[in-house]
Amino acid sequence: MSGMTINEILEYLPHRYPFLLVDRVLEVIPGQSITAIKNVTMNEEFFQGHFPHHPVMPGVLIIEALAQASALLTFKTEDTKPDGKIVTYFVGIDKARFRAPVFPGDQLILQSTLLRHSYRIWKYAAKALVGEQVVAQAELMCTEKSLEE
Repeated sequence: MSGMTINEILEYLPHRYPFLLVDRVLEVIPGQSITAIKNVTMNEEFFQGHFPHHPVMPGVLIIEALAQASALLTFKTEDTKPDGKIVTYFVGIDKARFRAPVFPGDQLILQSTLLRHSYRIWKYAAKALVGEQVVAQAELMCTEKSLEE
């Protein structure tokens, strides 16, 4: 399947500036995997305090970018768009490792593979790369919860 532009991404993710961390989807294969991009720029608000004289992207935000890419994979797998009646929550982050710092000017390649889906639980193997180097990886587990329950 083809990729997604930023306008298409905005149709699927509720996140907005400054918390939208996916700029483009290169490829999504429903039920299998997704590859997306986050362009890291000096304009990111978090660089003002992390760290002013040596800006480094916080690892938790790299994990969040991977989670947002995984959410896009979920919606494409379900062939649905969010309707405001369901919210997705993290229920687990396992085997998280940070291998190298991410700096302004880097382009994060976000890759997520669906490991398992059972009822409302989704599990992914995710990794972020800069070039060919893995900078972060984790297994992510999320659940969907109806806001009407």
